[in-house]
Amino acid sequence: MGEEESVAQHYSLGSLEARIVDALVATGFDPERLQPDRLAPVDEFHVGGRAATVALIDQMDLHQGQRVLDVGSGLGGTARYLAHTHRVVVTGIDVTEEYVHVARSLTSRAGLDEQVTFHLGSAGRLPFDDRSFDRACMLHVGMNIADKHAVFAEIRRVLTDDGVFALYDIMRTGTGGVAYPVPWASTPATSFLAEPARYRELLAKAGLSVVGERDRRDFALAFFRELRARFAESGPPSLGLHIVMGHDAAAKVANMIDNIERALVSPTEMICRPE
Repeated sequence: MGEEESVAQHYSLGSLEARIVDALVATGFDPERLQPDRLAPVDEFHVGGRAATVALIDQMDLHQGQRVLDVGSGLGGTARYLAHTHRVVVTGIDVTEEYVHVARSLTSRAGLDEQVTFHLGSAGRLPFDDRSFDRACMLHVGMNIADKHAVFAEIRRVLTDDGVFALYDIMRTGTGGVAYPVPWASTPATSFLAEPARYRELLAKAGLSVVGERDRRDFALAFFRELRARFAESGPPSLGLHIVMGHDAAAKVANMIDNIERALVSPTEMICRPE
């Protein structure tokens, strides 16, 4: 099994859409008439959820009608937020077939079909024309990709010369052993963590210059403290990321917190422009 197939297998549950729909109903929402914001607890699959999305997207200098590429679009949360809030046209691409199917379904249920589309495909072989996007983003994707340079080179190819690429990844910040499973990988076999310096090196090699960088470790720890307090008080909500992570969600979250607390990894933003 190849790298991308192994990654897709890690994320695939086989019943994800049904589980999300059941949770929506249990929460009191009509799954056929969704407001995009209602999905944020389950479709923002990265540390910090919607707050992290907003913090990153606000640095992209967006304008109505722009074409935006969401690399590793997952269940489509970021893409729907972009379209609904900033009135841009978004194209998402992801390697996990179930995620693409669910992203399309949720987008249809939210009435955003005309603004958002999703493709099944590889970030390292983007099926798009040169200079076809004004902006691009990538949230918690690089940890699953060994050849990051190929991805960055493809993003540069499809980005206009005055474009912006915003990424938010878990990056390696310490030398100790990382505990698994974590949300993006059950074992080290599909985990390709890299240091911020390595990201900068590979981005520069691809023709992308980092013009802004921010370590979000303190933000992440505060996010997890709040999450723990909420769970201790009332347990996991009907609609939440535990649905996406599957049966070992508790272990994945506990290890994620431990890895960040031990300063082994940290969620990090980078804002890039073509050189």
